[in-house]
Amino acid sequence: MSVQWLFTIGLLLVSVQTNAFTLITFDVDGTLVKGSGQAAAESAHAKAFSHAVGTILGDGKSVTPVAKALPGNLYHGSTDGLISLRLAKATLGIDTDVSYPKLEQIFQCMFEYMSACSDEEVANLISPLPGVLDQLKTLSQINDEVMCGLVTGNVEGIARLKMRAVGVWDTQALSPPSPMQKTWPGTEDIAFLGGFGSDFCSGNIDDIARNHLDRGEQIAIATERCRSLLQDEPTKQLERVVHVGDAPADVLAAKAFSETLKGGEDNLCVGMVAVATGSYSAEKLRVQAGETIPGKWEPVVLEDGMNDPNFLAACGASQ
Repeated sequence: MSVQWLFTIGLLLVSVQTNAFTLITFDVDGTLVKGSGQAAAESAHAKAFSHAVGTILGDGKSVTPVAKALPGNLYHGSTDGLISLRLAKATLGIDTDVSYPKLEQIFQCMFEYMSACSDEEVANLISPLPGVLDQLKTLSQINDEVMCGLVTGNVEGIARLKMRAVGVWDTQALSPPSPMQKTWPGTEDIAFLGGFGSDFCSGNIDDIARNHLDRGEQIAIATERCRSLLQDEPTKQLERVVHVGDAPADVLAAKAFSETLKGGEDNLCVGMVAVATGSYSAEKLRVQAGETIPGKWEPVVLEDGMNDPNFLAACGASQ
């Protein structure tokens, strides 16, 4: 083989060389933002549940707030879909075979309620946790190696409104949305990548494991959407997905997602950065995370959350 041919082959190999790419997904409540106990009953998001369930399923009846109608394990770390169905059962006696087919209407009604609120009303009783905005600003500077989005139980349109209201959107860390995502009227200019409570709901309100299994499905959805955005950039190969969350449901969701991966295109390393900034202790999160499986399941627990100086390194992101 001539030297010229070897040189040409070398150029071709360089031209298709891929760079490892990481998707970082964030939970919202307890991870990016904090709220007082009052927020669980009186924040705009909390009120949206009562309004929508009462409007769509209760002929406009007043519905007890989530935090008063349900025990904490039925809404902490759960999704807006499961919470809505549980609220309908607890307050109106409506079974899921009736409420589940109307879930999209409930999501839309929640979104419309929140859309009618000002940013100040949306942000009332919630605020960014220490270190969040600074770390996100740093991540926005390295978008050649990471994409950032949300994996949250929030309805997508509501997540957009909350991220704008608390200043997360302004950090420019959140990556553009995939064409696969739904349009939420009036929020097109604040759309971003993710997997949301409005994307998947099993409808199984009796199995507490669905709190994390439904979220695991959302991580898979966010991953597929990330790949759709990278398909026109052959030099970027998604090799790692890192979920950041504060609840056992977040840890177990990421773990469940890692267990679904079979190799091939799904030969991803799943990282988990569990932040003890919500309702759960670092020790509780460590127990849920279990043992590291190098290259497959790599959890880290940070007691100071995103305020920890090792946060970016835990995500596998350089500064």
